[in-house]
Amino acid sequence: MEYWRQCALWLINCKVLPANHRVTWESAQVFDLAQTLRDGVLLCHLLNNLRPQCINLKEINLRPQMSQFLCLKNIRTFLATCSDTFGMKKSELFEAFDLFDVRNFGKVGTAQLLNDKCHISFPLRQFPTEESVQDQDEEIYNHLEDLIDGVEDEEELYDCVYDDEDGGEIYEDLMKTEAIAPPKQSDIRSCCLTEIKQTEEKYTETLESIEKHFMSPLNVFLSTTETEKVFVNIPELVKIHKSLLLEIQDSVLHRSAQNLYQIFITFKERLLIYGKYCSQVEIAIATLDDICKDREDVRMKLEECSKRANYGKFTLRDLLVVPMQRVLKYHLLLQELMKHTHDSMDKSNLRKALDAMKDLAQYVNEVKRDNETLREIDQYQKSIENLNQPLKNYGRPKGDGEVRVSSVDKRAKQDRHIFVFDAAVIVAKRRGDVYEMKEVIDLHLFKITNNPTSDKESRKWSFGFYLTHNQGQNGFEFFFKTKELKKKWLERFGMAISNIRPENGTSNHHDFRMHTFDRITSCNSCHMLLRGIFYQGYQCQKCGLGAHKECLGRFGSCRSKHERQCYIELNCNFVVVSLGLPKMLVVRNYFGIPCPASGPALNIQTGDIIELICADLHSAWWQGKILSTKEVGFFPSDAVKPCPCVPKPIDYSTQPWFAGPMERFQAEAELINRVNSTYLVRHRSKEFTEYAISIKYNNDVKHIKILTKEGCFHIAENKKFRSIVELIEYYKHHSLREGFRSLDTTLQFPYREPENTAMHRLNRTGSNMLTPKVIGVAIARYDFSSRDTRELSLQEGDVVKIYTKTGANGWWRGEVNGRVRDHHSYYVQEKSWSYCLYSSCRKTTQTWGEHATPCLSIEPRTDF
Repeated sequence: MEYWRQCALWLINCKVLPANHRVTWESAQVFDLAQTLRDGVLLCHLLNNLRPQCINLKEINLRPQMSQFLCLKNIRTFLATCSDTFGMKKSELFEAFDLFDVRNFGKVGTAQLLNDKCHISFPLRQFPTEESVQDQDEEIYNHLEDLIDGVEDEEELYDCVYDDEDGGEIYEDLMKTEAIAPPKQSDIRSCCLTEIKQTEEKYTETLESIEKHFMSPLNVFLSTTETEKVFVNIPELVKIHKSLLLEIQDSVLHRSAQNLYQIFITFKERLLIYGKYCSQVEIAIATLDDICKDREDVRMKLEECSKRANYGKFTLRDLLVVPMQRVLKYHLLLQELMKHTHDSMDKSNLRKALDAMKDLAQYVNEVKRDNETLREIDQYQKSIENLNQPLKNYGRPKGDGEVRVSSVDKRAKQDRHIFVFDAAVIVAKRRGDVYEMKEVIDLHLFKITNNPTSDKESRKWSFGFYLTHNQGQNGFEFFFKTKELKKKWLERFGMAISNIRPENGTSNHHDFRMHTFDRITSCNSCHMLLRGIFYQGYQCQKCGLGAHKECLGRFGSCRSKHERQCYIELNCNFVVVSLGLPKMLVVRNYFGIPCPASGPALNIQTGDIIELICADLHSAWWQGKILSTKEVGFFPSDAVKPCPCVPKPIDYSTQPWFAGPMERFQAEAELINRVNSTYLVRHRSKEFTEYAISIKYNNDVKHIKILTKEGCFHIAENKKFRSIVELIEYYKHHSLREGFRSLDTTLQFPYREPENTAMHRLNRTGSNMLTPKVIGVAIARYDFSSRDTRELSLQEGDVVKIYTKTGANGWWRGEVNGRVRDHHSYYVQEKSWSYCLYSSCRKTTQTWGEHATPCLSIEPRTDF
């Protein structure tokens, strides 16, 4: 057995990798082990498993997302612990960059030495075994460095070793109720109500116990500052939950839970103080640990308090994590109750309460997530010298790594380390483990300009793009080691600029900018919370409206706060509409019956476009003008819907498959000598607004025209997409046979991709090694615009294939139209395997992976 396979099995024996990890598959390669280890997370867990507490896991970056800075920090922590704790010599260890860049990967053989060092206290099977197959001249390690940059970052790599649900078992133990006989089907709803009531009783009792048996006795031993740090806002939580408990008990016992939904909606605002608690609970526990370490009197008092509170079963440290668990359970309890509620009105009301509690849970999770992000930013801040500004002022980090930079006027390339944030790029020079700041590039002043000529080079560090100054001043050119790295960095820069200059940021004369809200704020469009603790959303500099990124295009014409209050027509309570409000599309005919009371009727037909004049969301009648005839009048508000937006021209030049204007014969010449399934997308030369796909299949080049209709793109009539990117992403994972029976292939290799990378991926996918398994299907309930390259943008109604649910704080991994990214479970509603999409009053059968369920009868979706 190869040495690297034995190493993988040893990691499984050490409880670092699960037994079914992909490195154990027959088709696995040493590349998979390298990719699994290169962020340093598993190695730090390995040392902690070999010798518990030798590394404080709170001090390592558990989700570095392949940030070079954070990964190297983890690897150096591992190497330092190997030396300081396990007594290993420097000559026995590898360099941090050997692992991160997977160069000289054969030297990363520390596992064998660790095995020798720990054999007495941690008995494991020895390796290498006598029957080892020697890796001939380490040939298998030679090309790893060239391959690693083409692999997508995979957050789930280390989900197997890190439990994000701290305190889950303690919570379940505290909430445990007496066992009862399984309920009849008709009694399940009553059991759900009982569970809500009983768990709230036990939780309130737990909060009171913390205050009575721990906080009050410790007041004598702790200073006011220490008390506030350890107990955060526990007294406020006690007051709120006493009130909430009384309301729930009254509703369940005396009102048949008819008003239960309203209780949760009403208490949502008061429960927002959990944002403060959950953001400070880690500091609270760390403070408590520090105090106990130094003061024996406090330790003894805590033991005494614990015995009085619960006979010593749970310590204060245990109990402090329970509130965070509880606030994230309300939406689950309501979800179960709604599942067993059959009255349509009750179900509709519970849906409102469920949405409120999901919004609360997501707010709390985002506060926690932002605190983790701020800790990462603080690590950057401490490692970069000469910084004059707090890095958090530049937004969230998008990535960091080694590049080569030249200013357009100087032209000389310099080795630099860049840190990309939403609003700025920090250009630094690496000096060992620290960095010297050389330049701060304000991204508000620049735009990305691709340099496609660089993609034709084959030399390393020749692939680049420009940051061009908006006012024509000196810009910068960035160079990357490989074409794959250039693509990743283009995505990161593109995401940063889309965050500070969002697509709809200036629609209808608004001026929306990324903004940190000092107080908890709701979006003025969807009325859901703006989540997190910094740069939670966008604020219009003119009218003061706050919004999510995905909601920016939903507002009417921008007015000052004073104007928004004054533009009300007193006679009919209509909001007066001037320039810039959305145009409406007529969806049903109206010929004057019934007659409007406010004025003359406007005869409209399906397909007409109406420009609004007066509109009130609460009125059954709106006033507008038919654009084609200029007729003005009143019409039923339910006879129209927002007019579909005409998509803006998109620059595809950064995509590795886009060839620009190209004739058929040129495409054939480009592809004929490439591997099968290599493809490109080109402008059809005579019509620059039209596109075609050219693909090599069965050693011949085929051409497919991309059709457009109503702002959508398609090559098969039954599958339409909002952009070329979505279409390409979809057919990367689905055969073109869906539209063309003779073309049974997916779009596998963009024509700009180097041949060696394409061949490597061909070998890997040929064994179906990376084919993801669909474990469920969900429907997007809300729009969501990603603010990070790892996130999946959603539009209401999107069908999401679910691949994993192992992400932290409710994050799942899923696919929409071929785009595989992370998305939050709160934005979707999971469906059964037999779910069939109802669309445009047509019956459609959907097949998910191997699970095909013929649909005999399909009803419209009415439950979300």
